[in-house]
Amino acid sequence: QLETLEQEEQECLELKPHPTEKSIHMVSHQNGMTVTKTTQEGEAEPQRQSFSYSQAELRGLLLEGASLLLLRVLARRQTAPSGLMFPAIDTEGQLCISTY
Repeated sequence: QLETLEQEEQECLELKPHPTEKSIHMVSHQNGMTVTKTTQEGEAEPQRQSFSYSQAELRGLLLEGASLLLLRVLARRQTAPSGLMFPAIDTEGQLCISTY
């Protein structure tokens, strides 16, 4: 059984006059997962938000790497079961549902 222990996502937008950097750091722990979102616009102080999710909320969690792998398998089989849904983490660090 595979599981994500830690994952980091980083995004940089080169918008003038204030470039924006956004990162999401996810760490798995005994009780679930903590997601920390950091946003920095230009020279301003970075803004941080943290979210914690329990193991029960994350059951079947499909993060970005696993999602890409699943999409390749579904493309190879040229079929997808109807109603295929998994919990996921969106670009804001919030728990959401990913439907295929």
